[in-house]
Amino acid sequence: MELSLALHYAPASARDDLTLLFALDAKLADILRTTREPLIGEMRLVWWRDALMDLRAGDAPAEPLLRDLAVSRLAPELMAGMAEGWAELLVPFPIEDHALVAFAAGRGGALFRAGGGRLGIEDLDALDMAGRGWALTDFAFHCSDAETSRRALALARPLLDTAFAVRWPKAVRSLGMIATLARRDAQPGLPPARPGSPARQIAMLRHRLTGR
Repeated sequence: MELSLALHYAPASARDDLTLLFALDAKLADILRTTREPLIGEMRLVWWRDALMDLRAGDAPAEPLLRDLAVSRLAPELMAGMAEGWAELLVPFPIEDHALVAFAAGRGGALFRAGGGRLGIEDLDALDMAGRGWALTDFAFHCSDAETSRRALALARPLLDTAFAVRWPKAVRSLGMIATLARRDAQPGLPPARPGSPARQIAMLRHRLTGR
């Protein structure tokens, strides 16, 4: 629901591509969720990384999502970076900080930069930091290891605080609406709010209006 709300505010010309970008993220996440053997998971993610890089030459295998991505205006190298980021989690718990940092840069930083590029803004540090913080926060709330989750949130907080210390351009506020929820979720002491709650929707719309 919240992702749909954020994408609703994206420019109509880019909405389908942004939807594909998050569909790719969900596909890569599903590989980790459904793979028990790290080597098999690595092989699957390498296949996706290589297939995404091949989109630069217009080559796409008979996989529906890749076919759609092949005709999008999203940067193949950044999408391939997302696959590399997810591969950093193919290690035993507790996951060390350097792997969490690399995961955040690949999954979140690359995703938000790809989305920003599609929205016409490529060189915005806030996008990269927000994407990294969003990836870490989202992972922390789905992680079964309490220590790894705690450290992921600790890494996410300064990234998200810095990302929202500047006013975001209107063009990329649809992405900011997603990341501002991660900032709220990562803060210690705040009462949890269920997905889709009025408090969370107000936070998203406040960012949409103010860029903060």
